[in-house]
Amino acid sequence: MIKGIIFDLDGVLVSTDEMHYQAWKRLAEELGITGFNREDNRRQRGVSRMASLEIVLEKSDRTYTDEEKIELAERKNEYYLELLEQMDDSAVLENVKAVLAGLKKRGLQLAVGSASKNAPIILQKTELMPLLDEVSCGLDTTRSKPDPEVFLVAANKLKLPAEECLVVEDSAAGIEAAVAGGMKSLGVGPFHQSLGADYEAENLNHVTDWESILMN
Repeated sequence: MIKGIIFDLDGVLVSTDEMHYQAWKRLAEELGITGFNREDNRRQRGVSRMASLEIVLEKSDRTYTDEEKIELAERKNEYYLELLEQMDDSAVLENVKAVLAGLKKRGLQLAVGSASKNAPIILQKTELMPLLDEVSCGLDTTRSKPDPEVFLVAANKLKLPAEECLVVEDSAAGIEAAVAGGMKSLGVGPFHQSLGADYEAENLNHVTDWESILMN
């Protein structure tokens, strides 16, 4: 039986896709990379900042040192943080707060498992933090999805075994991480039908069978 639910953040609870895209695109243009597009941005879904940077640099005609890559990733994050200043609870996806509140009433423990080091800032700005019990993010981990580390850290913080946790994800890498961690998975988002999750729905607002999901 499921006793805890671990949510990915971006694309599951909130939408910051456009801010990430604009920040990466700004960096790419500064580096003379004109071909960075939304398909590249889609490939960045669910992976770490450094892995996302590698996707941008695939289209570069020069090689960067590890030190330069760290600086570039930090520069992108500064652009992203500038955009985050404008964020409020309007970035929360439809009916998410009501869904989280309903799950809490069922006695479930709720956590976020996100590769982003900015997860705590986002949760504060969107006023989602009070609805969650724990947060596992890039500040807690060294390995990115599809490694299950971020979800295992979340389960440990919730003091639950992996088999009693459900992961909600919108990326293939996230679903792979859930499987690797021994957890059940619910795939949501525009690609929910192709993620290979145990359960699927267009978004949290469209999950109608929580009872059967949680009891299995």
